[in-house]
Amino acid sequence: MPKHTRKRQKLSASTSESKEGQQNMLEALIDDANKDEEERRLENLLFGTTFNAKDKGKGKSSVWKDDEDGEESEEEVGGREMENLLDGDLFFIDSGENASNIPTFSNSDQSEPESESDEEDNASPSQKPKLKSGKAPAWHDPSDPTTVSLSSSKRLRKLRNAPDEDELAGREYERRLRRQFEKINPEPEWARKARAKGKKVKATRDDQDDHVSEEEQEIDMQTLLNSTSGILSRPSKSAILPAGTINIERLRDANISSQGSGGCGDIKSLAFHPSDRVPVLAVGSEDRRVRVYNIDGHTSPLLTTLHIPSLPLSSQSSVQFHPGGTHILLTGSRPYFFTYDLQSGMLIGGANGSGSGKSSLWGTRFGISLGDDPSTRVEARKRSRDNLVGSSGSNTSSGGLEISSFSPDGSVLAVAGRGGYVHLLDWSQSSSSGGIGSGQVVGSLKCSGTGGGVRGIWWVPSSASSEPVLGSGAIPSSRQHLAVLTGDSEIYLWDVVERRCAAKWRDEGGFRGSGRVLAGSSNSSGRAWMGVGSNTGLVNIYDSSTFFSSTSTTASRPKPMKTLEHLTTPISSMRFNHDSQLLAVASREKKDAMKLYHLPSLTSYSNFPTSSTPLGHVSSIAFSPRSEYLAVGNKRGRVLLWSLRGYCA
Repeated sequence: MPKHTRKRQKLSASTSESKEGQQNMLEALIDDANKDEEERRLENLLFGTTFNAKDKGKGKSSVWKDDEDGEESEEEVGGREMENLLDGDLFFIDSGENASNIPTFSNSDQSEPESESDEEDNASPSQKPKLKSGKAPAWHDPSDPTTVSLSSSKRLRKLRNAPDEDELAGREYERRLRRQFEKINPEPEWARKARAKGKKVKATRDDQDDHVSEEEQEIDMQTLLNSTSGILSRPSKSAILPAGTINIERLRDANISSQGSGGCGDIKSLAFHPSDRVPVLAVGSEDRRVRVYNIDGHTSPLLTTLHIPSLPLSSQSSVQFHPGGTHILLTGSRPYFFTYDLQSGMLIGGANGSGSGKSSLWGTRFGISLGDDPSTRVEARKRSRDNLVGSSGSNTSSGGLEISSFSPDGSVLAVAGRGGYVHLLDWSQSSSSGGIGSGQVVGSLKCSGTGGGVRGIWWVPSSASSEPVLGSGAIPSSRQHLAVLTGDSEIYLWDVVERRCAAKWRDEGGFRGSGRVLAGSSNSSGRAWMGVGSNTGLVNIYDSSTFFSSTSTTASRPKPMKTLEHLTTPISSMRFNHDSQLLAVASREKKDAMKLYHLPSLTSYSNFPTSSTPLGHVSSIAFSPRSEYLAVGNKRGRVLLWSLRGYCA
C-alpha cells in the first residue's frame, strides 16, 4: 500500500534539518537577550523563572517599590532572602598564608565568624553563633541535613542557579527554598506596609530612645510565646452600640449541664461574678439551692451546688456577689442571711462566731428573739400577717432581708427592713474582726409613710453627684447617695454620710402601691441613670442631671426623660448593663414579656426579642461584668444565654 504523500513530506522535512539548526534554535530560546520584557514576565508567571526588569539599558536589575509616603525606593532582587542568614554564612576569613595579617573586626550583633560556612553547620549547639536579635538558638536538631543534593529529586532542580550545581549547604538550601516560596506566593501589600512600619518604629526607638506605645511596637515572636496572655489582649475602647438592631447570638443554656438531673423550679436570682476574668454565674432557684456555673458558651460546667433548706430565695437580689468577689451573700424571706466563702467553699460567720454562716441584724426588729417573750412572738406574727396582706394586695415583704445591696466599694451593706427602715451594715468592720456577716448595724434610715414597704435600693455613684465631698462619718467613704423606692412610688435620695434625706419625690404616674422595681447604673463619664418600674408596666427613666439639680426636699418634682410603655403587666425584673447602653425590662406575669432598650436613644431593639424567641415567663435577668453575656431565667428552670457580639473581642 503506498504511503501517504503528506507523511512522506513531513518525514523528509524533519530529516533534512541539521543538528546545527536545532542547536541554534535552542540557544535562541534560552538566551534572555533576544526576549522582550513582556515575554520574560509571561515566563515568570507560567514557569516560575526569575524576572528582572532592565534598568534603562544599563544592565542593572532592580525592583522598584513604593513607600507609604509615595516615594520610590530601590531594593535589590531577592528582597529578603538574605535576612534570615547568619552573619557567618555571609562573611568568612581567608585561612591562607597572610591570614594572620588580616585584622579582626568586632561586631556587637555577631560572634566571631568561622573559616567555612559548612563547618558552622556541623558545629555543636553551644558553638553556634548568636542570632541578629542577640539570642542564641534554643536548640539544634541533629537530624537537619548538613548538605542537600539537588539531583536527588526532580522537584529540587528548580533551586539550582547553574545547570551543573548539585550540592548545597543547609543554610543555603533554606535560603533557596525561601526564595522559591516568595516567587510563588508574593508578599501581600498589607504585610509589606506592616513590616516597613515596624522597621521605622524600631529605628526611631533606637535613635531617639523614646517610649513607644504597645500598639506601635514590633511584635517579637519569642516574647509572644513566653507569655500566657491572649494574643488579642489589648486595652480596647468602650464599644458604642447602634440603635435599631443589635448583634446578638443565642448560645446553649447556662444551666444545661444540670437540666437533665431533674427540675430545679423557678429561677429566682442570677448573679455574675464582678470580675470579668472570672466567668462564673450563680443561679438561685425555687428548690432553695444555689448552683455556680463556669460560663463558656458551650457546656458551662457546674462547679458547685449550695443547699440551704431553711432559706427560701424570693427576689432578684437574694443571691449577690460581694464587689471584691470573695463572698456570696444569700438572703430571702427570713430575718437572717448566710455568707458563703468562695475560696474555702464553706459558710462562714454567724452569731457569736459560730461559723454556721447564719447571721441576724442585731439592734433592729430582725434581731429580736421570738422565743423569749410570748407577747413579742404574737406581735411579730400580727406584723407579718399585715405585711403579707398589705393595703394594695400585692406581694409585699414578709419581714425578710430579700432586698439588699452592697455599696460600690463593698464597705457597706444596705438592707431593707420593716416599716420603711433601711439598715446600714458595716461590712468592712465585720471582715477585719474576722466575723464576716456578724450583723453590726451602724445606722438606719427611715422612709416615712411607706405603707407598701421598701421595694428597691440603689447606690448612686459619687461621680454622679454635683455636691462637694464633705468630711467622713462613721462610714469611711466619699459622698455617696442611696436611692430608695417605696411601695407608694416615692423615691428617697439619702446622704449616707450625714444620714439626711437629700431629695424626695413621687414617681410620675405612680400611686399608692404601684412602685415595684428600682434599678440604676452609671457610665464612665459620670452620668447616672435610674429606672423605676410600676405595676402597670410603665418604666420611667431619670437622668442624674434631673434628680441632682437640687438637693432640697421642697424642690420641684424631677421629670423623667422618657416613659417606656411597651409592657402592660407589672414589672418584675429590670437591669442595666455595665456602661449604661442597654436596659432589659421583663414581667413574669405574661409569657415572653421582655424588652431590650438602647439607652442613649431610649428606643427598643426590633430584632430582639422576637415572637420566636423562647423566653417563657421571665423571672430574672443579669448582664456579665463586661456585657459579653446576657442571662435570662424563667419559671421553667432554664437559664437562657445570649452573646452580645458588640462587646466581644
